[in-house]
Amino acid sequence: MSDTVPDPSFEPPPDAQAFYEESLRLLKTSGIPFLLSGTYAVTAYTGIRRPTKDLDVFCKPGDYPRILAFFQARGYRTDVEDERWIAKVWKDDKHFFDVIFAMSNGTIAVSDSWFSQDTITVYGQEVQITPPTALILSKVFIQDRYRYDGADVNHVILKQADAIDWKSLLDQMDLYWEVLASHLLNFRFAYPTERDRVPRWLMEELTERLTAQINLPAPRVRVCRGRLFSPRDYVADVAEWGFGDVVGKGLEERHDPVP
Repeated sequence: MSDTVPDPSFEPPPDAQAFYEESLRLLKTSGIPFLLSGTYAVTAYTGIRRPTKDLDVFCKPGDYPRILAFFQARGYRTDVEDERWIAKVWKDDKHFFDVIFAMSNGTIAVSDSWFSQDTITVYGQEVQITPPTALILSKVFIQDRYRYDGADVNHVILKQADAIDWKSLLDQMDLYWEVLASHLLNFRFAYPTERDRVPRWLMEELTERLTAQINLPAPRVRVCRGRLFSPRDYVADVAEWGFGDVVGKGLEERHDPVP
């Protein structure tokens, strides 16, 4: 188990707290495995407190239809916003919680490895939260003009380095090792005195990969992997500049709520 902050406090919208309490109680009643993530997990692991505007519930892909069906049978409205990664459960036209089962770019799905014994008590319910390794995985690709979660990654490493499963982190980021390397370099820059919190073997492994890659010829297929970070910020690359798309998202993708 990781070290969590004693009695973490949260600041949900006052009119939403009753809904959050009810949602977590029903989720626990369902018996379907789930994790609370986002700000709740960041606060529990780092002590950083900030207003909470939503409720991020993580589950395995095979469990998200069960969660939606459970709430739908109890009068809630459900919305599969994007079958690749996210659905929603609505109480009314204003209050909802997200059901997230994969990363929005399709690179990583929630799996059994994301579950641990880490728990917090929030809104009167003891619930599992994403462990530090999974929390990092959930944030490494969030990089666009409106949101960047690199500071969260840095703070989790700083406070929970001993609880991170570094081998698992590398295994799950193996195809995207450069993204992992960029975050670790960012951490080293932010905290020069704390560099040894990242295992030496991991930095050596990533450095060796980079050294080998430098001497390789450029790939023959011209793609833009920037859309794994932000589909909207790299539209010109695939629409005008001839780069192949690796995301498969529409160039004008929207996420308007279903009425």
